[in-house]
Amino acid sequence: MAREATPLPGTRRLKVWDPWIRLVHWSIVLLIPLSWWSAETHRFDLHVLSGYTMLTLLIFRIAWGFVGSHTARFRNFLSSPLEALRHLGHFRRRQAAVEIGHNAAGGWMVLVLLGLLLAQAGSGLFADDEIFTRGPLARAVDTSTSALATSIHLRVFWVIVGAAVLHILAIVLYRLVRKQNLVGPMITGALRLPVVYRGPVPRMGSNWLAAALLAVAAAAVWALVNWGSAQGSASAFG
Repeated sequence: MAREATPLPGTRRLKVWDPWIRLVHWSIVLLIPLSWWSAETHRFDLHVLSGYTMLTLLIFRIAWGFVGSHTARFRNFLSSPLEALRHLGHFRRRQAAVEIGHNAAGGWMVLVLLGLLLAQAGSGLFADDEIFTRGPLARAVDTSTSALATSIHLRVFWVIVGAAVLHILAIVLYRLVRKQNLVGPMITGALRLPVVYRGPVPRMGSNWLAAALLAVAAAAVWALVNWGSAQGSASAFG
């Protein structure tokens, strides 16, 4: 029988990421390639479902950014752009202070990625490629607006890919240059710190509140999609 790994001497675990942040993070990691693959292979039912799931997770993440765990709240990791630039200027320092949650630069990357993903999922609701599929809200707007949404939907995806590549490169550089493992804590939820650490201990949010917010986000997307479909049916027969 395999023996359980023992903790490294002189260290202790500190929980920094709640399961809801990790759920959103890894779900998005899977949904981005799924959305691309389903579009490329003309599996548009799956593509649309992936988009609705993405939008649900984004709405939840934004709400959780105001009422969730300490490390999830925007006010606790968004600093001034100058602070982010200062952080990058000191990037090569190996002996960095312990970073709990997102650092100054990482916080802005989170905001950029959320904005791009929201633009992608939101534009998909109004998009109409006039061949394979139409977003549920496409008929609720005029054709020029729908065409603009379609253009945004097609182009923003590649901006997202570029941002994701930068994100991955940053993770690799943190590992190689600063000897910081950013992936492990996002899997386990915990950092391993020296036992002498006396810094802040992040407060985790309520699981009941998170589950309720996720349910509300899913219900909101479902209601929006069904309203749009009903509007489209009414206009088709009106």
